Amino acid sequence: MDKMIIKCKKSGKIVDILQKEGLRYNCIFRSLRNKDVKLNGKRIKENLEVAEGDTIEIFIEKSTPLNFEIVYEDENVYIVNKPKNIEIEGVGGLCEHLQAIAVHRLDRNTTGLVILAKNEKTKEILLQVFKNRWITKKYLCVVLGETFFKGETFKGYLLKDSNLGKVTISTRQLANSKEISTKFKTLKNNNGLSLVECELLTGRTHQIRAQLSFLKHPIIGDGKYGNNEINKKYKEKYQKLHCFYLKINKINELMKNLQGKEFINYPDFFNQF
Repeated sequence: MDKMIIKCKKSGKIVDILQKEGLRYNCIFRSLRNKDVKLNGKRIKENLEVAEGDTIEIFIEKSTPLNFEIVYEDENVYIVNKPKNIEIEGVGGLCEHLQAIAVHRLDRNTTGLVILAKNEKTKEILLQVFKNRWITKKYLCVVLGETFFKGETFKGYLLKDSNLGKVTISTRQLANSKEISTKFKTLKNNNGLSLVECELLTGRTHQIRAQLSFLKHPIIGDGKYGNNEINKKYKEKYQKLHCFYLKINKINELMKNLQGKEFINYPDFFNQF
């Protein structure tokens, strides 16, 4: 690992100070998450306020080759099957390795299909696709408890707390909250767990994870919105959530070869459940 030592010239949040030193946002938070940041000699994991004269030490992982599958490629896009424990952006992420541009994201430990643009023009076209909801995105997950979802739409309101890196769900609209919609369909129940298909109708931060937790069926392995005792019982450190289906229903004429094309990639837990 590489080590950087910074003597703070003024007060501020650690992330802001490190970004001004040229470090990328995702790289900084990865180091914080792994307790690879020291403030005045003490290891920390939160984005704390620092004072002038404080010393920050940060240990940065060197980029290593990634093991991932390119499901589809043409002159404009990559569609990649993202493994767990890998960022899309930032140092060592998929975009850096492929020299591509992210147009949508998956959480670090959510696996599955993600679209990356090869150029700015493609990025703008794909952003329009996502903005207008001209794309179908479906996920598979394993949740706690027996569910009996029939493909109905569940709505609510999501409020993001950037300081905590977490969201909360409410049945009523709150200040700064955003409406969310997700379709849930139970595929199978087995031994107190359920295999659930989720279709995103809106694409908010942590939407599926937080909404299922709100419905009392947290995703197995989810350390943020799940049940830690249950995760230990099943020996799952990462959320069993996988984007298995993408279909672009409408797109600019320049990329018409993608219109109506389905991409399907099932996770290992689909056949194991």
